Amino acid sequence: MTPAASSSAPLTGRLLSLDQFRGYTVAAMFFVNYGGNFAAVPAVLKHHHTYCSLADTVMPQFLFAVGFALRLVVLRNLQKSGARTTWLRALRRIGLLLVLGLAFYHLDWDTTRWDGLLHPIWRPWGVAQLWRDAFETLVHIAVTSLWVLPVIAASARLRLLFGMGSGLLHLGLSAWFWYPLLHEKSVIDGGPLGFLTWTIPALAGSFAYDFRQERGARGALRPLLLWGGILMLLGYLVSCLGAGGHLAAPPFFPPRVPVDLWTMSQRAGSLSYLTFAAGFSLAVYAGFVWLCDLHRKKLALFTILGANALAAYLVHAWVDVPFSWLRDAPHLDQYARLPLALLLTAGFIATSTFLVWCLNRRGWFLRL
Repeated sequence: MTPAASSSAPLTGRLLSLDQFRGYTVAAMFFVNYGGNFAAVPAVLKHHHTYCSLADTVMPQFLFAVGFALRLVVLRNLQKSGARTTWLRALRRIGLLLVLGLAFYHLDWDTTRWDGLLHPIWRPWGVAQLWRDAFETLVHIAVTSLWVLPVIAASARLRLLFGMGSGLLHLGLSAWFWYPLLHEKSVIDGGPLGFLTWTIPALAGSFAYDFRQERGARGALRPLLLWGGILMLLGYLVSCLGAGGHLAAPPFFPPRVPVDLWTMSQRAGSLSYLTFAAGFSLAVYAGFVWLCDLHRKKLALFTILGANALAAYLVHAWVDVPFSWLRDAPHLDQYARLPLALLLTAGFIATSTFLVWCLNRRGWFLRL
C-alpha cells in the first residue's frame, strides 16, 4: 500500500465524498434496522448470522468512516497542536463515546406505553447485558478506536501488520474458545472480542485516507478499487477454508456447507466477513470519490445525515419506538406486501431524517 501520509499536509476542511459516504451508510442503516424486520423484504437486505448479506456491510462502513476520519484528525492535530494535546483529545472523545454507548444501550425503552417512551427505565446491570447489550455499535466503535489509536498515525506497514495481527489473534481465540462461547451468549456484532476484527475496516479507512490525501480524487480511484477487490477476494477465500473441501457460497448468498468459524458472520465478527466487508467499503467509497469529489454531485438526504451521523443514530433508535408499533401490529408483518413494507420504511426514514435536519438547522451537532 502507500507510504504513511504523515510526511505531507493532511486534508483540511470537510471532504464531500466522506460526508456523502457517511450519509449513505446512515440511510442504509435506517432501512436495514427498520425495513429488514418485514417478512416481505428480500433476505439480502436483512441481517443474518450465517452469511454476509448486503445489510451486513453497513456497520463495517461505519468503522471504515471512523478509521478514515480518525487518521485525518490525528494527523492534522499532530501538526497543529502537538502530540500530548492530540492524544489526550482523542482519548477524551473515545471515552465520551464509550460512556454514551454504555448508557444508551442500558436504557430499557418500554414500547408498550407512551410514558415508557418519554421515561426509559434504567435496567439493573447484569452479566447477560454485559455479554450482549453492552457491546453494540457505539461501544464497538469506541473500543475499536481505542485499540487502533496507537497505530493510527503510523506508517502503512505498521498499520497493515497491526490489522493482520488483530485478525489472526481473533481467529486463534475463536478456534480456542471464543466461537462456541459467542453463540452460547448470543452476542451482537462479535461481542467483547469483536474489536479485534472491526479493526480491519477501521484501518482500511485509514488507508483510504492515504490514497485520497496523497493521490487526489482521480489518482485515488485505482488503489481504492484494486485493494477493495483484493480484500473482497481474500475474505471470500478465507471463508472457503472451512467448507470441507468445497467452495463456499459467494457473499450475499446463503451458505451451502455447515457454518463454522470461517464463515462470514456479523454475529461472530469473523475474519472472513470483516476482510470482505473492508474491501467492499473501499469499493463503495471509490464510487463516492468519483461521484462527489470528481463530479461534485451530492444527495440532500446524505448531506443531512452525514453531517450529524451520531445524532442520526440516536434519533433513529427513538423513532423506531412508535414505528415499531405499526410494524409489529397483529398479523401486519405476515401479510404486509412489499409495497406496504417499503411505504412504512420510507415513513420511518423520512421522520428520522426530518428530526436530524431540525437538529442541523439549530446547529446541534454531536461529534465525539
